[in-house]
Amino acid sequence: MQKAKQNAIYITFDYLAAAATWGLFYCYRKIEIEPVKLGYSIPLDLDWKFYVSLVAIPLFWLLLHLMSGYYRAPFRKSRVHELGTTAWVTLFGVVILFFVFVLDDWVENYTQYYKMFGLLLFMQFTFTYIPRVIITTITNERVHTRKLRFNTLMVGSNDRAVELYRELESQNISAGLNFIGFVYVDKQDNYQMEKYVPNFGSVDDIREIVAARKIEEIVIAIESSEHSKIAYIVNKLYGLKVSVKVIPDMYDMLIGKVRISSLIGMPLIEINQSIMPVWQIFVKRFFDIFLSILAMILLSPLYLVLAIAVKISSKGPVIYSHERIGRYHKPFRIYKFRSMYVNSEQNGPALSKKDDPRITKIGKFMRKTRLDETPQFFNVLRGDMSLVGPRPERNMGMRRMLTRW
Repeated sequence: MQKAKQNAIYITFDYLAAAATWGLFYCYRKIEIEPVKLGYSIPLDLDWKFYVSLVAIPLFWLLLHLMSGYYRAPFRKSRVHELGTTAWVTLFGVVILFFVFVLDDWVENYTQYYKMFGLLLFMQFTFTYIPRVIITTITNERVHTRKLRFNTLMVGSNDRAVELYRELESQNISAGLNFIGFVYVDKQDNYQMEKYVPNFGSVDDIREIVAARKIEEIVIAIESSEHSKIAYIVNKLYGLKVSVKVIPDMYDMLIGKVRISSLIGMPLIEINQSIMPVWQIFVKRFFDIFLSILAMILLSPLYLVLAIAVKISSKGPVIYSHERIGRYHKPFRIYKFRSMYVNSEQNGPALSKKDDPRITKIGKFMRKTRLDETPQFFNVLRGDMSLVGPRPERNMGMRRMLTRW
């Protein structure tokens, strides 16, 4: 809830900054640029196109800021990083707007294009960055003075967890961590952390604990004897919308599993479980949607032929579906053209074999050519799967495989 409110503040001021910039820039073009070319003054006509642009252009900027990852961590912003991000996004967006909307303006000479580009760049950056740096400065001050804190769970229960807890609590400049409990990795009779915060149970139940206790931050400070469990812990945390931090001596163990984001004060490193930057995630999803729609359109005649063939070959539905496990451990229904006789798996799923009597004649052809899997473009369109990524496995009891896309 705190994160949503903070992002709402940033988004509101970013929207107003973009609207103000474009409104003033539009007036400048009509008052200062066009009359020079025409040789006479023209009335400033704020028609419907102007008001539509005041809505559409700011939305364009919000999309760019979203793709840059600016709204991902609203309480953990560096003013230096904020300066660089704002500058690059502004330059990129202004170039797009300039070539789409400004390049065909009536100008007396090409130096006016340089003036307009420079003015638009300056106004967009200034109007965007100044409110941002003010909001970030106020927020950081509230965090550092412990006026703003976040429910935090410690993963670890003994020496290292206690040492880290004491160090963080004794700092004059707070990191904003409000430890409300801990979870243990290896079960013991007593835990040193119980002297400081409540014991919430085993790390095995961490996903349920995070949801029930409204955890926003997780700190991993496990003992050397527990290091073999680090991969298990990271997998348990995958997909949770929480910030995860570790002590520096665990850095080497996490290389290749996560992307290091930043150092929080001296004792903690923040990690980002998403290896891909936000803009790459957006681009990947765009191509998933675009190529899925294109494939479904181009394959529609083939879909019709296969549907008729499946229906004629044996009794039963044309489409077969069953449960798979996808991203964030989320189950979903995967769709295929039915290649087996109805009730072939009534005793449970089994691997197919050569001359499998369960498979229909048309099913053998479809499986050989992979045409039975073409309806999965619908799963990609829905976001259950991706065109590129690990294959989601079947949910088969103890063989339940937890995969990403």
